[in-house]
Amino acid sequence: MSDPAPRVPSTAGEGPLSYAIFELARAHRGRAAAMLRALGLHPGQELLLMHLLDRDGQTQSELLDAVGLDHSTVSKSLRRMQDAGLLVREPAEHDRRVMVVHLTGQGRAMREPIAAMWRELEEASTRDLSHEQAETFVRTAHTVIDAINARNQPPEAPA
Repeated sequence: MSDPAPRVPSTAGEGPLSYAIFELARAHRGRAAAMLRALGLHPGQELLLMHLLDRDGQTQSELLDAVGLDHSTVSKSLRRMQDAGLLVREPAEHDRRVMVVHLTGQGRAMREPIAAMWRELEEASTRDLSHEQAETFVRTAHTVIDAINARNQPPEAPA
C-alpha cells in the first residue's frame, strides 16, 4: 500500500516552509483554474476584472501595477477579454498612446460569479481550519509576503 502523503524531495528539507508554500500555491491555483474555466476565464483574468469592477476606466499601466504581472501577460489577457466581450480598450483623451480599459455590461455581470467562485474557493481552502486558524494563516502569509518583498528591495544608500 502506498503512502498517501506526497513525497517531498530531500533537497526541499533545506526549505520546508518554502516547499509547503509552493505546494499550497500549486494546489490552490489548480483548483482556482478549474473554477475559472467553468466561468470561461483564464487564471489572472478574474484579478483584472476585480480591479476594474472596483474602478472602471483604468489604464493598462494601472492594471499592470495592480496585478503585478508583466506587460505581455496583461496585454494578452486584456486582448482575450476584449475578444470575449468583457471589456473595451480605448486610447485616452489626454494621450492617444495610453490605453484605457472599460468593462462592458457582460464584464460587469461577472461580479457575482467571480465573488461566488472566491467564496467557494475560500470554503474549500478553510474547510478543516477554525476561524482563528484561518485568521492566523492570513496574518502569517502577509508576514511572509512582506519579508520576501523587503528582500527584493534594493538596499538604502547611507545618509
